This record gives sequence, structure tokens and C-alpha cells, in this order.
Amino acid sequence: MMHFSRRLLALVSMLAPASAMADVAANTVTNAPGIFFDDFHYADTAALVAGGWKIRDQAGHPGIEHGKWGPSTISLVDDPQHSGQRLLRLDARTDGTAEDTYQAQLCHQRKYFEGTYAARVRFADAPVQGPGGDLVVESFYTSSPLKHDFDPQYSELDWEYLPNGGWGNPHSRLYSVSWQTVQMEPWNAFNQVHEEQRALGGWHTLLTQVAAGKIRYFLDGVQLDEHGGRNYPAQPMSINFNLWFSPSGVLPDTKAERRYQQDLAWVMHAKDLVLSPAQVDAAVRAYRRTGVHQVDTVKAMTPPLPSNCDF
Repeated sequence: MMHFSRRLLALVSMLAPASAMADVAANTVTNAPGIFFDDFHYADTAALVAGGWKIRDQAGHPGIEHGKWGPSTISLVDDPQHSGQRLLRLDARTDGTAEDTYQAQLCHQRKYFEGTYAARVRFADAPVQGPGGDLVVESFYTSSPLKHDFDPQYSELDWEYLPNGGWGNPHSRLYSVSWQTVQMEPWNAFNQVHEEQRALGGWHTLLTQVAAGKIRYFLDGVQLDEHGGRNYPAQPMSINFNLWFSPSGVLPDTKAERRYQQDLAWVMHAKDLVLSPAQVDAAVRAYRRTGVHQVDTVKAMTPPLPSNCDF
């Protein structure tokens, strides 16, 4: 299917004008088997959960130890810039203490492996409430469970934005990270990393291609890096978003509540298809033009894999 799609799109590019090519490209993608698309057009979080998502409510890594995760950190709001569309909002807050820390994580089923992943995400450079400066992490990623330290099957592909810096670097930056494995205590990471060192508050399209032993990361249509080798995923992963505070970067000398928000416009996965940013954008426009808010033709694994939403 992957190679057929490439040949078809190449043929169309030779025979048709750009507008027609965009339409055919969109139809090729939207009619392909193994597509997951969601633009979060839900009335409330109950409908979101019924649509296959899970809102994390279990304590644990990452974030401030013993901090809370729960339903109050996820909401659906009207898109102020696009009438009739909805956004999913992650809302995390802390006063620096575990008892008053609430972090947000949203997960989809663990059934995704090779192909293309993309999401439209609004990063925040500043809190909507309270003083800025905490080491806050805003992310879109795929992962499998870490069964034990140095788990050889562990698979994780990350986009992580740190607006206030941290982890030994004071500058705003966006990470693209492909994981081989990790040891939690003491920390020992085995991965490939790209750092885009600039402030990126606002809307961005994040895209990851996973195929033929290579992982390619694109920001707003521009390729940033290529990873592979031992860092290539070894097993199916879940799709996740989270917003959390690192205990190593909590503001000292204040108990004022700080609150950050990260918005999501849509997310998409094309199983076994290597799609360009332009092809993904065309498919999303086609879905929205025809009023399609959710598609899920990616089959669950047999038997279905646990999707715990706790990491």
C-alpha cells in the first residue's frame, strides 16, 4: 500500500495541475485503509472518552512526584478562530507542592506502529495565570510501556516543548526524541535527540514519518532531523499528549498558582503510509470540508494491547 500510494501520487503530479493533485492526494489518503483522524469535535469529555480516548487519572512518572492527574485537566472548547470547530485543551497547574499540582495527559489506544503521525498543536510560552519560569513540558508523543529498566522493546517517539528551558539549558526549545530505552533510577537515557532552540509559542504542525528503519521529524513542513538504527520503534505504541511540570525546575520562593494551557486542533495517523506535510494538510482540509470529525480504521492488535495511560 505504501509503495502504491507513492506511485499514484507521482503519476498525478505529472499529469494534473497543482489543485487537482491536491484533491487526488487528499482522496488517496482519506480513502486509504488504516487511518486515524480526530479533530476533537466533542460536546464534552464524556463524549471524548466514548470516542476512544483515555484521560489519565493515575499517579506516576513524569512530573512532580505525587502530583495529581485527572479529568479536570482536560476540556473541550470552541475554537475562537474557526467558527464551528472545537479544540481540546490540556490545563496543568501547580503552586510547587504535590498536593496542589494537577497535570494533564490524554492517550489513545496502543495499536500504532509504522506510518505517519501528525498533530496541530498550540504551544504556550507563558502561563495564563501566575508567574512564569517553571520547567513545564508540552508534548505530543507515541510510546509503549517501559516494563523494566533497559527494556529492549521500549519504543517512544517524542515532541517536547520547553518554553522556559530546563535540564541544563535555560533557552526555549523543542525536542525531537527517538528512544531506544531508559533507566529511571538513576536516570540513564539511550536516545537520539534534535533540539530546535527558539521560542515557539503559538500554533504548529508536528509530523513524524516512521518507515524502513528511519524516523523523520517535520515542524511546519520543514524536516528537522532523521533518526534510526537502534532507536527505531520495536513494537506498537499509543498516541499521547501531556502537559506537566518537572520537579527539577519548580520556581523557588513562591506559592502562587501557575497555570499553563496547551490546545490541540487535530491529530492523524496513516498506517504504513509515508505522507508529506502537504499530503497530511490536504487530507485534513478534505475531512473538514466534508464535515468528517473522526475516522478510525486502524485495527486493534490481536489480542488488544493494554492502554494504561500512566507513563
